[in-house]
This record gives sequence, structure tokens and C-alpha cells, in this order.
Amino acid sequence: MKSLSRLGAAMWALAVSCPAQNLTAVLKQGEQVFAKTCATGYCHGVRGGPSVAPRLAGRRFEQAYIYSVVTRGVPDTGMTSFATVLSRPDLVAVVAYVATLNGIANPTIGAGGGAEAVSAGPALTGEAARGARLFTEAVRGFERCSTCHEVAGFGISVAAPIAKVPASAAALKALATPNVKTGTMDGESMPVLVLSEGKQATVFYDLTSVPPVQRNAQPGSVKFTDGGNWRHSSAIGAYNDSELAAILTYLRAK
Repeated sequence: MKSLSRLGAAMWALAVSCPAQNLTAVLKQGEQVFAKTCATGYCHGVRGGPSVAPRLAGRRFEQAYIYSVVTRGVPDTGMTSFATVLSRPDLVAVVAYVATLNGIANPTIGAGGGAEAVSAGPALTGEAARGARLFTEAVRGFERCSTCHEVAGFGISVAAPIAKVPASAAALKALATPNVKTGTMDGESMPVLVLSEGKQATVFYDLTSVPPVQRNAQPGSVKFTDGGNWRHSSAIGAYNDSELAAILTYLRAK
């Protein structure tokens, strides 16, 4: 796997090798590339919807993360690297298009190409390097840590940034989750993370299953109460204690 510093450099080289273009034209090109390359019926759905492959739209992916997945692929899945499959203009365009599906209204297509979102950080070795691999390991399916946590530009920021790393695997399993509430809507109760309660809509993550589902509801149609029976241990069952310890070592190294 490339280091993050090499990834940032690659993104910069990719972007500056492309002539300045009108964003609207680039996004149109990206939509066309996505339709013929990604939304093929046995991969992702139209406009990033779910199909055989997971939903891409509305996942709050950052542009640097999108670029890394498109160029690296995801090991042990049908998502292969497109670094040598697509031309550079097509690669820039499809990354920008998928970024817009995730709420980035003005994705970077000029010098920098979003590389500024990726920090180099220290080189990882030993248990820290093992933990980094485990954090995003595709074989874990949606039970990998990066399904809900983003670290160093990788993963999905469902949960808040990790401010304090637990001391042990046992502490990680018993981690308090004060932001998780119980939501009740149409007689159905579910563990939730509330994103916003505005005049137009109430937006929250439903944690009933993995990956969490982002849901929109009419204001006042959902009642939120503090607490519930959701536990962090239920989301990390794909790892044993040794693997969790390696992940914690990785997080401390960041």
C-alpha cells in the first residue's frame, strides 16, 4: 500500500497534468464515465445508488478518500484499481462526480486535486502497520472500523473523530457512547446518531444494522431519548482482542 504522502503526491501530479477545465463539463464527463464504468448493473447503481456493490451517494466521503479507492481498489472485492484503466481526465472527472454525490458542491479539479486533504503522517511499522491494515480490511465487510470511523482520510465519518484512544481491547469493547440515542418513529424504536434537526428535515443515522443507514424524516416525526441498548462491542465483533490491540496501536501512532 502506498504511504499517504505518496498518495498525496500522486493526486497532485494527476491534477496538474490535466488542463484547467470548466467544472460543469468535468462533472458531466464524470457522470458519463460513472454510467459506463461503475453503474453497470452488477456493480454500483445509477447515480451512486445501491446495487450489487454498496451505495456511494450520500455517504459523506471526502474527495481524497474517493480518489484513494478509485486508484487503489479494495482488496478481495470486485472493486479493482482504475489507475491504469481510465485516462487521467476520466479519472479526475469520475472522482469529482462521486464527490458531488457526497455533498461536495465544488470538488477540486485543478492544481492540488484534493491532495491537501491527505496528510503524510509518520511511517507505520510493526503492530501499528498491522492495525492500519485491519482498520480498513475489506475481508471484514461492513464490520471493519472504517465503516463508521475516518482516520487519515480513510473511512466514513459516521461517528465523531476519535479524540481519546482506549487503553485496551477490553476498554474499546466497553466504550461509552453517550451520543447514541434511541429514536422512535411510527412505533419503531432504533439506536441512532442524530445529525441535524432542522425546519425542513430531521437527519440521523439508524444504527440498527451495518453499515448505518442515513435517514431523513419530517420535523417532529421522530422522538429522541438519551441512552439505549446499543453497545460499541456489537460493531467490532469481526475482530479478536489481538487485532483490536493492533488497531489501538495504530490509532496512537496517528
